[in-house]
Amino acid sequence: MNNLLETPIEYLKGVGPQRGELFRKELNVHKYADLINLFPNRYIDKTNYFKINQLQNTNSEFQIIGKIINIKTVEAGKGKSRLVATFIDDTGQMELVWFRGQKWIRESLKINEVYVIFGKVSQFGGTFNMAHPEMELLTEHKANIRSAMQPVYPSTEKLNNKGITNKVVNKLMQQLFIETHALFSETLPDYLLENLKLIPKKEALLNIHFPKSQDLLAKAQFRLKFEELFFIQLQLITKNLIRKHKIKGHPFETVGDNFNNFYQNHLPFELTNAQKRVLKEIRNDMGSNAQMNRLLQGDVGSGKTIVALMCMLMAKDNGFQSCLMAPTEILANQHFIGLTELAKDLNINIQILTGSSKTKERKLIHEALENGTLDILIGTHALLEDKVKFQNLGLAIIDEQHRFGVEQRSKLWKKNDIPPHVLVMTATPIPRTLAMSLYGDLDISVIDELPPGRKPIQTVHRFDSNRLKVWKFIKDEIAKGRQIYIVYPLIQESEKMDYKDLMDGYESISRDFPLPDYSISILHGQMKPADKDEEMQRFAAGKTNIMVATTVIEVGVNVPNASVMIIESAERFGLSQLHQLRGRVGRGAEQSYCILMTSHKLSEDSKVRMETMVRTNDGFEIAEVDLKLRGPGDLMGKQQSGVLNLQIADLVKDRDILQLARHEAVKLLKTDAPMEKPEHKKLREVFIEMSKKKNIWNYIS
Repeated sequence: MNNLLETPIEYLKGVGPQRGELFRKELNVHKYADLINLFPNRYIDKTNYFKINQLQNTNSEFQIIGKIINIKTVEAGKGKSRLVATFIDDTGQMELVWFRGQKWIRESLKINEVYVIFGKVSQFGGTFNMAHPEMELLTEHKANIRSAMQPVYPSTEKLNNKGITNKVVNKLMQQLFIETHALFSETLPDYLLENLKLIPKKEALLNIHFPKSQDLLAKAQFRLKFEELFFIQLQLITKNLIRKHKIKGHPFETVGDNFNNFYQNHLPFELTNAQKRVLKEIRNDMGSNAQMNRLLQGDVGSGKTIVALMCMLMAKDNGFQSCLMAPTEILANQHFIGLTELAKDLNINIQILTGSSKTKERKLIHEALENGTLDILIGTHALLEDKVKFQNLGLAIIDEQHRFGVEQRSKLWKKNDIPPHVLVMTATPIPRTLAMSLYGDLDISVIDELPPGRKPIQTVHRFDSNRLKVWKFIKDEIAKGRQIYIVYPLIQESEKMDYKDLMDGYESISRDFPLPDYSISILHGQMKPADKDEEMQRFAAGKTNIMVATTVIEVGVNVPNASVMIIESAERFGLSQLHQLRGRVGRGAEQSYCILMTSHKLSEDSKVRMETMVRTNDGFEIAEVDLKLRGPGDLMGKQQSGVLNLQIADLVKDRDILQLARHEAVKLLKTDAPMEKPEHKKLREVFIEMSKKKNIWNYIS
């Protein structure tokens, strides 16, 4: 049967060569199987009349009979408003909402008359609402003729122009079911279907394309989403298991003098419970015979550096060298300064290698690496050069890994016969749902508490009209001896405009904060690296009170005396960027502040971003909101924007199904990793077929 699904799409009755070409280009549909997996975006259901207590949040349209009992206008700020009507039937109530044409609609609505309404339903805070519903009085409705529940398929302008409408796709789908006799083979083992009450594959495909009822549609969606996420998790976890069995690591069997001496005598502060837990996880990994491959997530300032040092001390105790690779020289230098300070009373040789290192220094570093007298090497991409040879590299730590490509990392592995243990660190919190998919083959550790004594940063949102008060606040803080950041947005496409914004801002700040009482630094992308460093050093040394900058300061700048971060045009920044910028203050013992300045004109998304920043300092919570607002593609940046081209599941909305799929995949692989049991025969075939398709490996390192 499956061979039939491999038939090129043009052979389906009603397609032919020209339409076939369009299907390939526009929808990536090459053969019968691709068409079967072209799932509808939504459904139009005019077969049933729903009661309000039967509504479900399935992104579908519903038809309901009831009446309006009141109408009100709700102001939404900035001259915007919406018309809201309370609609009831005998089981409950919901809201109807209009954003446009309010005057006319208000005049035409009849209170307490029976209406039939139709439209897409969404749920906010437990209440269902319908925006711009189709409405007719029940008396008129009874006189009209209606059709059944129709799927609406993804489409493009080109397809519509060429006459391939939704109706045509619908007809072709029916033809496909006739030609294949709907003989779709099951892909999941029987016990899974029973335990999770999943409907069979054949029934799921039939009801996703031609749903008999909302209930069967919900079951079909659940079954197909689960299957898609389950196979992805099987692939990721299998990859992890293979690596643990096949890729041998150096077992670090001893926790020796360097580690113990530092832990007992030189810790600058008591470790948090989260740091202790993470160290234990890493110790277990490095103590086994397998290569460690762990992702360490921790918010800005959560103390990842000290954990990194303790791991490197473990490597030294076992006779191995370590390296730490950072994406920029500023960050590499900062790690170097931080680690040297922490290890100053230990007998450890730490060096730094970057593009700016002098030839003489390089030569000494290369020699010390090869003869084993150099314990820890910190650096940028310069570490990857062929000339850099270690005597025995046992641990590689990579900071902000999303900035390094896969092939760059693999160069580090080749520095040794046995690959080093790998610890990837990031201060960009990745929501759990995304981490389970993107980094499903890495083990994940999270430092989720800040060191004691850190005061949470107070964040406020102010409109441009409050600027005078904000300036007065800055003057008071400077009078207490504090320093201030003022950051302007940087959008690549309009550098001239941004530069102008920055210079205009700089000029007006210079007028409001004149010499000799105040002195101001400026930092932007068009400056030479040496000038940037000099301005940064002046600010760090306290020679200037205010740093006016574009976003070049977001990564790794550490000035403990800076206590106020002002973000201009904050509505032009993404949430994770706002959070990273805020993390530049709050590094000393003083109370720090972040002030988000915006105009009065804010989109709904911008309002949510400002409200989230004011409400919470928790990077993971912020990342979850960011994921909901932007979707998974944007979150990982350009190079991973093809993240999971899922056919039906959605990482944000279906996180519960994803967790279930991962749980079941782990359970199955624990009992039968090679999938050789008779009940897994079918599963194994599908798994091998899927592994041939490169669709999943491209975005997983």
